[in-house]
Amino acid sequence: MVAKVHSMGLWGMDAFTVKVEADLSIGIPAFDIVGLPDASVKESRDRVRSAMKNSGFSFPVNKITINLAPADQRKEGSLYDLPLFTALMCATGQIAAEAVDGCALVGELSLSGELRPIRGVLPMAIHARERGFHTLFVPAENGAEGAAVDGLTVYAPKTVEELFLHLSGQKRLPPCSPSGQDCQSQTFWPDFSEVRGQEEAKRALEIAAAGGHNILLIGPPGSGKSMLAKRLPSILPDMAFEEVIETTKIHSIAGTIPNGSALVRHRPFRSPHHTVSPAGLSGGGTLPRPGELSLAHNGVLFLDELPFFSRAALEVLRQPLEDGRVTISRVNGTVSYPCSVMLVAAMNPCPCGYFGHPTRACTCTAASVSRYLSRVSGPLLDRLDLHIEVPPVEFDALASTKPAESSAAIQERVNRARTLQNQRYTGSNISCNARITPDRLQKICVLSDNARLLLKKAFETMGLSARAYDRVLKVARTIADLDGSEIIQPYHAAEAVQYRSLDRKYWMAELN
Repeated sequence: MVAKVHSMGLWGMDAFTVKVEADLSIGIPAFDIVGLPDASVKESRDRVRSAMKNSGFSFPVNKITINLAPADQRKEGSLYDLPLFTALMCATGQIAAEAVDGCALVGELSLSGELRPIRGVLPMAIHARERGFHTLFVPAENGAEGAAVDGLTVYAPKTVEELFLHLSGQKRLPPCSPSGQDCQSQTFWPDFSEVRGQEEAKRALEIAAAGGHNILLIGPPGSGKSMLAKRLPSILPDMAFEEVIETTKIHSIAGTIPNGSALVRHRPFRSPHHTVSPAGLSGGGTLPRPGELSLAHNGVLFLDELPFFSRAALEVLRQPLEDGRVTISRVNGTVSYPCSVMLVAAMNPCPCGYFGHPTRACTCTAASVSRYLSRVSGPLLDRLDLHIEVPPVEFDALASTKPAESSAAIQERVNRARTLQNQRYTGSNISCNARITPDRLQKICVLSDNARLLLKKAFETMGLSARAYDRVLKVARTIADLDGSEIIQPYHAAEAVQYRSLDRKYWMAELN
């Protein structure tokens, strides 16, 4: 007898349907799985056998052949345990075949028959709805995540016995609801009100948050670069529902969503150590998984001590920062993950940290400063929209009892500016000012006559590249949005230009 049930598989951001076929025939008892299974799928044989026996069900003493179709698509992971169990139960007549019509099942089994959580439930649930399945069975810890998809009934049994009682009609399971706690909802980011001084850096971070711009913070040790960057999530704009779904899909595929959580409603903040490999940043593996770039999608990727990252890792960032996608090619195929991130980088101006310090002398040689700064390539610097100097904080600012502006007040302005952008870019693929495409740049970044003259003089004087000029325009557009202005005025352009001059102060001074 041949029994058929449906399951799902993952390839990149997308899921695909897998038909699990179980055949029982007379012969020497054996349990074979075909259809390009990896090692973890092959190990399902032992988990399913033990789960059936330990849960009180009869395991067939036959030659068992399991086929995972399509047979030319690689299957990996432990999510096929539950569909294999169900297919065998149908093949032996312990569950009626009609009970699983229009259903899909995913889940890992323990030896005692308990269901364990898996990754990638959200993209699989979306695929199940698109392919016309009306029911999806997932482990209990993944129930809230799967139930976030409308138009699909999700059941989350804790054990295979609960699944059996539901399918046999003896004890129906309640359908899941997306009432699980949202991922990161209990994360409390430090507040900008705790920061004394550094008003220029705060202003630059507000502009970066409002327009989704990349930013470089450079200054001596202890000036507050990392402290400012770690408070950036507290002023990021609220996420649109489409951003929530796309971000949750990536974290679901990577398996970083806590058990019982539903959706990632807060913008990610990823801060990898400087020893991270190029593959760790971009993603990779035999079956490519998302890297730090994609895990920071719609959020912030913070690289502290930027020059200490390997040159290969930093150069990996160049194309994804421009395209908003990272493409990973392997023998098995090519996978593309979105990576629309705000890159926030922090660094010292030299190895000792005091090059250009107003009161402390730098002990580095010219050669060591040159080697240190050359670790950050010109093309990467060009992709950083704002270059901000974070100077030492004066004593009067540190000792001041005057309360600083709170993150809530800054976020309110950021949200207003992002709302203007959402209205402006309705119906397009542009999410914020930093993502304005070249064909729409001149139409959206409308300059007054005086602003155009100012930018022309700055371009000629500073020797800006074409890419840097485009980024100045985008930053000026964000500053105008924060000011509620449709036209970019000279003072908007002037402020944007000053955020491109810092690299010359250090890199050009070192060369001279």
